[in-house]
Amino acid sequence: MSIVKKFFSEKIFRSARNGLIPAALLFLAVFPAVPAAAQSAYSGASAYYEAGQVSMAAEDWYAAAEAFLECLRINPAHAEASASLAEAYYELGEYDQALSWIRKARSLARGNMALANLEAFILIALGRLEAASSVISEVLSREPYNKEALFAAAELDIARGRAGEAVQRYQEVVRRYPDDRRVLISLALVLGSLGDRDNARTYINRAMNQHPDDYRVYYYAAYLDAGAGQFASAIRYAERSLHFKPGFAPARSLLASLRYRSGQYQEAARLADESIAANREDVSAWYLKAMSYIRMGRPSDALSVLSIATSIDPDDEFVRAALEEVLITTTSLEDPQRIRWASWHFSRARDFKSRNLMDQALFEYRRGLRLNPYAADRREYADLLRVQGYPSRYVEELRFMQDIGLADRTVNDAVEAYDSLLSDAIFRQWNVDPVELANRHWKVAVFSAASQSAIHHADAGAVASGYIRDILIHDRNIRPMDLELRQSSYSSAFRNAREAGADYFLIVSVSENERDLSLTGELFVGRTGSPAAVFRTYRTGADRLRNASRSLVDQLVSSLPFKAELIRRRGNQGLIDKGKADGVDSSGVYEIIKKGRSELRNEGIGITYAQEDLVGTLVIENVGDEIASGSLSRSGFFDLISPGDTVYLKVQDESGSGVSTGENPVDPELRALLRSIR
Repeated sequence: MSIVKKFFSEKIFRSARNGLIPAALLFLAVFPAVPAAAQSAYSGASAYYEAGQVSMAAEDWYAAAEAFLECLRINPAHAEASASLAEAYYELGEYDQALSWIRKARSLARGNMALANLEAFILIALGRLEAASSVISEVLSREPYNKEALFAAAELDIARGRAGEAVQRYQEVVRRYPDDRRVLISLALVLGSLGDRDNARTYINRAMNQHPDDYRVYYYAAYLDAGAGQFASAIRYAERSLHFKPGFAPARSLLASLRYRSGQYQEAARLADESIAANREDVSAWYLKAMSYIRMGRPSDALSVLSIATSIDPDDEFVRAALEEVLITTTSLEDPQRIRWASWHFSRARDFKSRNLMDQALFEYRRGLRLNPYAADRREYADLLRVQGYPSRYVEELRFMQDIGLADRTVNDAVEAYDSLLSDAIFRQWNVDPVELANRHWKVAVFSAASQSAIHHADAGAVASGYIRDILIHDRNIRPMDLELRQSSYSSAFRNAREAGADYFLIVSVSENERDLSLTGELFVGRTGSPAAVFRTYRTGADRLRNASRSLVDQLVSSLPFKAELIRRRGNQGLIDKGKADGVDSSGVYEIIKKGRSELRNEGIGITYAQEDLVGTLVIENVGDEIASGSLSRSGFFDLISPGDTVYLKVQDESGSGVSTGENPVDPELRALLRSIR
């Protein structure tokens, strides 16, 4: 029974039982004396309302919404139908519509705390947390132990990134309602998200013992064991959920994901086909089928399936990212498929550029050129670099077009003109080629743990880590290492990173629901495996994978110390291999350390060196796009500054190294799971 219907029915009959409403009045309350025509309309509205309730019990939200709308067409003042329609829209994820109808219902049934609670849940889903808090406070001020209000307060804590406070609220509800299935599952899920596997197991076991025939309990038990990497027991629970309710789509999807994560790719693809047969619009099922084909070594089949998935939902970034990764790793540069998929990025880039969103345009051009390096659209990318104030990099791109035979007279004339304009550039003064001098000083390995998989996209961590690694390809100071993205465990990631000589390694994890995405990047020191930093980012709406990945990369890039190399020296003048594109300016003091004498901190982010290895400082005077020069000053009596020495930006306070950065750790997947508990 829905919370709305439960409130209205209990209110009337509780009053009758307590003698507050005489039996005759009760009859009139339910079947009031009205004219025949009006009574016929009343009966019609009631019939639609009851049909809607039947559909809600069957979790057929579309049919329920249709029935309630018909009921309200006949009787616009039907409070229960308005509230139930709001609940149906809430279950469908149409939160704006849900809010409109719940407010209408509340205007028809003032003082109804059940409706106030539903409004609070809707406001939380909309991200209007302060408004939700006000509604919850109103309810709890009247009814301090209102169970639904306590649930809403706990969900509000989760939305604010305060999972620990949510645990306390759920524990209070458990003390008052020890057999309540919903609170036992909720508490288990929150504890599981916090890594408290033992207590999570305790509460989910209580739920299974007290509700042994409830298919939903076994589904959440399967989810918890999946998160703990206990795939065998998770599979058993998912199958038990399907035993009690065959065709339960969430359990079937979870079972398919578990088969995939267990290496049973053929079975995963078969289960995905079952989901597709039930609903051809199920993009997650198409995606899982394609990922299974990839793991089975069938890239062409995977591309076909991913192409279908993209046609169903062009905005699913995980599907597109997986498709592009298959293209990059399994097809030749001349493959015509690359041209097709790259053109999508070039079109978006031009759209962003037309709206003066230059950073977004640069990103899309780079994604497109990653797929199709020979595209004539490279000229537009070069023009964007010129507009951004990087003439040397503009000429580099045009020369590359000359090298691959894409240059026309306009390109050749532009190269000649800018060669003349750059005659006084730093690289000409020092007679060096910035392209040859380009050096990335930080080696970072990017991984995902094999046990990490989001509820909507299997292997989401691997797809996101691949996306992040692709973004890092364009960073001038970080060299993303070409290592296997999927690692079986932290120890495996540490071993591979250390043996490859990585300075740091980043383990990426994903939490998502249909609207929101959260990325977490845990950074470790490659030499010791000790924690260095944690980066978090949360995005909602369109392009959330792109925007979250860029945010996480920005956090990583800004956290690493500036590092350059002294590549030339002329008397008291020095040249380093970093410039304007790397953030070099004349406002900072750059320290020069003897070559090979600095090393990374054992823990956290930063570098250490002995004071006697500090041989001088550099004050920048002339900044180019990719190199910079300035005055050298020695430290001590002897001049020990030599080409090859390491240059760092002097940092006054590094006390923040190793701390978490980014947004509060909101868990979208947990929020979606809590909303799904009925």
